[in-house]
This record gives sequence, C-alpha cells and structure tokens, in this order.
Amino acid sequence: MAVAGTTAGGFSEPGILDRERIIAKPGFNRWLVPPAALAIHLCIGMAYGFSVFWLPLSRALGADTPAACAEMNLIGALFTTACNWRVADLGWIYTLFFVLLGCSAAIWGGWLERSGPRKAGFVAACCWCGGILVAALGVMTHQLWLMWLGAGVIGGIGLGLGYISPVSTLIKWFPDRRGMATGMAIMGFGGGAMIGAPLANLLMNHFKTDVSVGVWQTFVVMAIIYFVFMMGGAFGYRIPPAGWRPEGWTPPVSKNTMITMRHVHLKNAHKTPQFWLIWAVLCLNVSAGIGVIGMASPMLQEIFAGSLIGLPDLTFAQLDAGQKGQIAAIAAGFAGLLSLFNIGGRFFWASLSDKIGRKNTYFAFFVIGIILYAAAPTLADMGSKALFVLAFGIILSMYGGGFATIPAYLADIFGTQFVGAIHGRLLTAWATAGIVGPVVVNYIREAQLAAGVPAGPALYTGTMYILAGMLVLGLIANALIRPLPEKWFMSDEEVASLQAKTAAANAGPTGSFGIGKGGFDGKALAAWAVVGIPLLWGVWVTLRSSLVIFG
Repeated sequence: MAVAGTTAGGFSEPGILDRERIIAKPGFNRWLVPPAALAIHLCIGMAYGFSVFWLPLSRALGADTPAACAEMNLIGALFTTACNWRVADLGWIYTLFFVLLGCSAAIWGGWLERSGPRKAGFVAACCWCGGILVAALGVMTHQLWLMWLGAGVIGGIGLGLGYISPVSTLIKWFPDRRGMATGMAIMGFGGGAMIGAPLANLLMNHFKTDVSVGVWQTFVVMAIIYFVFMMGGAFGYRIPPAGWRPEGWTPPVSKNTMITMRHVHLKNAHKTPQFWLIWAVLCLNVSAGIGVIGMASPMLQEIFAGSLIGLPDLTFAQLDAGQKGQIAAIAAGFAGLLSLFNIGGRFFWASLSDKIGRKNTYFAFFVIGIILYAAAPTLADMGSKALFVLAFGIILSMYGGGFATIPAYLADIFGTQFVGAIHGRLLTAWATAGIVGPVVVNYIREAQLAAGVPAGPALYTGTMYILAGMLVLGLIANALIRPLPEKWFMSDEEVASLQAKTAAANAGPTGSFGIGKGGFDGKALAAWAVVGIPLLWGVWVTLRSSLVIFG
C-alpha cells in the first residue's frame, strides 16, 4: 500500500514544487509561461522604485524630531530610535539589493537548474515579500538594521532567485525566438517600479496620519499583493519535456558560428575566456547606464535649470526654493520617461538580436552609446531639451536591452542546458556595476563641485566622456568574443544522463509531444491581462507625469 509521498513501487512521488511535477503535458500552451515570468519580474522590479520611500522615512519620527542627529555615524544610525534616518543611510538598501541579487543568483543558480523554476519562484516570493515585512517591522520599531536585513539582504536574495527563475525555461520554450522570449520577461523587471512607485505613493497618502508617514502599512499591503502575484507566477511555470521542439520547427542550419547546438557544463563555463569577456561586456554597459539612472534627476535640473519652467536666464543657483520644487517634479517625470525607454528597450533590442545576432546587437549598444555620451555635453550646451531627453532615452533603452539580450548571448555560446545557472554567475557583473557606476559618477561630480565648477552643463561634461570611455572598453571586449573550442562541450552521453529524469516522461527522443507553438487562446489572453493591465496603468501614469518636461 502506498503512503503519502510514495508510489506502490516504493518510489517517491515528486512534490508540488519539484521539477518533475511541472513537466508540460500534451495540449499545453507555451504562451502561458511568459506572463508567469512577468508576474514575478513586475513584483521584484519595485527594487528600482524603492527610493520613493526615502524622503518619507527620513521624517518617520515626525517634523519636530531633528532631520538626523548631527554627530550620528552609520553604526549609530543602524540602532538609533531617537533620530530620523538620513537618506544616504537608507540608500544603502538600494546597494544591498543589487549586490545580493548578483551574489544569490551566482550561488543558487545551479540549484535552480536542478530544482526547477517553480521552487525557485516560490522561494523568491517568500524572500522578497518576507523581507518587505521584516522591513515594515523595522519601520514600526525605528530600527534601520532591520530594514537593511529585511529589504536589503532577505529581499535581495529573493531578487536574485526571482530574476533568474524564468531565464532557462523561456529559452527552452522558445528556441525559435530566444531573444524575444527573455526580453518579454526581463522587461518586467524594468517595469516594476513604474507600477510599484505610484502605487506606493497612493498607499502612503492613504495611510498617512499625524503620527505616521504611512510607510510600514504600505510595506505590508504591497508585500501581500506581491506575494499573491508571485505565487501565481511560480505555480504558472511549466518546463518542456526533454527533447521538445515547437511543432513544425527544426533547428536551422546556420552559418553563424556564434550559435552552438552543444552544451557546456556549469563547472566549466567560468573557466573560459568567453565567460569573462561577456562578463566585462555586461559590467561596462550596465556601469554606464546605471550611472545615468542614478543622476538623471539632478542632471536635468542642474543642466536646464530655469528653462524647465520658462525662465531660461536663471541658473540652478539662482532659483528659489519654490522654483527648485517645480523643476524637481519635472525631473521626476524625466526619470519616469527613462524607465519607459528602459522597458521598451528590453523587448525591442532582445527581439532584434534574433535577427541580427547577439554580438552585433552589443556592437550597436557600444557604438551608438559612445556617440550619444560624447554628444551629450553639446546637446546640453545647445539647450535642446527634446534632443537631450531623446539621447538619454536611447541610452537607457540599450541599458535595458543589454540585460534582456545577455541570456540569449550566453545560450548561443554555452548552450541551453545550464544557461540559467551560468546567467546567475554572470550577474555578479551587475552587482559590480551597481557599485562602480554610481560611485564613479558621484565622485566625479563631487570633484567638479569642489573645483568650483557651477551647476550646469559643464558639471557633467567630464562624466559623459568617462562613461563613453567605459563603452569603448566594452566594444573591445565584445569584439574579442569567439566561438568556444570543442574541448569545452559535453558529449551527447553526458547531456542524456543529465536529462534522464525529464526524458523518462517523453514519448520519444525529440518532437512536439502534443505541444505545439501555441497561441493567444482564451486562457493565454486572461493570463496576459492579469500582468498587462497593471503594466498599462503604470505606462499611463508615467506618460502623464513625464509630459510636463515639454510643457
């Protein structure tokens, strides 16, 4: 007699989260997988929008409490209950997000490949939403260390697992359109703040009272909402049977030697020069882009100053407090507009890479980026807001496109068997760039100010040229990437052994197994509506607020 968890033969049945439990059956529609991935990415993408909480939290103890104790150091800030927090101390949570994202993706990427995307998505939901709840407790008790631990560390681990959970799955479901598939999911990470930031503002205004800024209540509500969506995404994941191919599709006989049909083992990928060249390509592209994201608001304010409110003769230093408040609101619209380019670029460039190749796509990023960064000071001197905004919009589209294209680039070079885990290790480049980019940009700006350079276009000229120099290095690294030698690839027997568990469920070695290319039937449309409606709302709110830049 079989007991729970076992079959009559004594073999353990797969648990509800196990990889073997989510092998797709005949009739499954592969177009249900991208919205499952989007459900998770749109939630964890709020990491980009967490700065919406900094100013309210800096007044968490009320207006009568000092903005921050004058002699308080960072250690004191972590444990104080009598002083308001400084924005700079809260900002470390943002750094922790992306450092922990890269580290957790690298550490647990191999586990994800073995355990499957559902279990990874489940753990990601628990960490991300649980971390936000711990942060809520930190706000209630006014303990910054709890916020760092909850949102920054625990939440950062959730970010890493959630970010890489769909990558290899989508690539396997869409071998005919690798770039488009990963672009669909990863654009959600760029769009999460577009939904989360205005939602957070609405909730904080709803919960705000004379004695509370409404942040901890907002954390609790958002954690619950995110948990529901992320669980829906995790349980919506399915993986194709080993050897599955879309019905009627056969791997093209391509003369592109940059695309392999073989597989490299995870334990060997980081031993190849190609891995580290792609690592450098991602790190340099992201370092330049993330530096722009970090200084987008002050850059627009200091460069265009009074011209943003119809007073072109006034420099930033000549504006009064009320006028600075006006242009700060306009600059927030600029940041929102850049997020739209970031999202659109993730889908556009990744899809284009299916046509022109991943290496050529990165060549486009670097060449166009070098031109635009080098031209930015000239555009600023011309006083053309439209051209300046367009230039940085294109730059941010390539920043997002770089993230979305890199998984397919890895699959082309290393094969698909371990692409999720290899991608996880490569995300340490993001963690590095998350420190290097903002630090370089901020220190250059501070050095310029210390040297007496006034707020205006000249303050950012050196920064733009240095960022262009980073892209030159990225261009060289991309040019050096070559196909892997034969010695790095696994034999067919090794691949078959790794796929043995999944292969047992197949009706044959290759084919569609009753699963076609799929399409937008009623069930797929409903799944896309669940993620599409919030995304469209975020786009509408962003466009409405950003149009004030152009009057």
